Amino acid sequence: MELRQLEYFVAVAEEQNFTRAAERVHISQSGVSAQIRRLEQELGAELFDRSARTVVLTVAGKAALAHARAALAAAGAVGQSVDEVTELIRGRLTVGMVIGCTLTPLFEALAAFHEAHPGVEIALLEDNSDRLTDGVRTGAVDLALIGTATAAPDGLHALTVISERLVAAVPARHPLTRRRRVTLRDLAAHPIVCMPTGTGLRAVFDQACAAQHLQPSIAMQASAADAIADLAARGLGVAVLSDSMAAAHRDRLTARTIDDVETPALLALVWKSAHNPAVRELLTHTRRAFHAEVESGRNHPIGTFLSTVGIVGESGIP
Repeated sequence: MELRQLEYFVAVAEEQNFTRAAERVHISQSGVSAQIRRLEQELGAELFDRSARTVVLTVAGKAALAHARAALAAAGAVGQSVDEVTELIRGRLTVGMVIGCTLTPLFEALAAFHEAHPGVEIALLEDNSDRLTDGVRTGAVDLALIGTATAAPDGLHALTVISERLVAAVPARHPLTRRRRVTLRDLAAHPIVCMPTGTGLRAVFDQACAAQHLQPSIAMQASAADAIADLAARGLGVAVLSDSMAAAHRDRLTARTIDDVETPALLALVWKSAHNPAVRELLTHTRRAFHAEVESGRNHPIGTFLSTVGIVGESGIP
């Protein structure tokens, strides 16, 4: 019995078709059929019922399938373990990044990872936080930097790198500049410029408004903080941003913390499983990059870091 025979057996079982299975394992259909026949002869039982148009597992085939999958997984784990010991990491990583991200530490982490593990192909996907989170859950995305209103989205592990209060940012001579305290009810009297639904910051804002049964007028939406600030500076509405986003525009906007929105907007790395050594290594490089940013003392608007390791909190770190 050979591993390739088990691989062909699983492929036929899952595709329910010898032709599709052959395409999947990149050999001829006759080659797949011959190897399956040899496996059946060795086991002394037919694994497939070939009488119908669709290939169906026999009782013996059903009994063998789980064990065949387990054997292939075990063989893959052997190779992965050896790669880890010899520091050989290969494959492909799909990394998600929330739209408008300009965090230098993230880019430095990707560069350091690429230099250390050139055998791993990195694909970078930019999208809103909700879609990135769904991608991580389905396995389409290995690791994503998202905005979120919760420390760890359901079913995922998370490493929080930024935690900030929401602020209202307005130009000079706006009525809100005369207030020392600004509440959601104060904001409801003015048009709002904010991020679209599906972003972490918008989720925090919407949840806070719903809790007070407020329905503010969302005049304009933009995915980039700079665009929101530009619109607010031109008098088109009150910008709802995080503290560091507004701080980048303090020369033309006055920011007031929204007093009754205590839930912070979070920026976090999320992933489903760290069994993949490439994911674990990228997490290590990311932690190191954010830690270096804090240690350097650079005045970079990347948020509030609340621990000595350069992160706010963590869940499920391997």
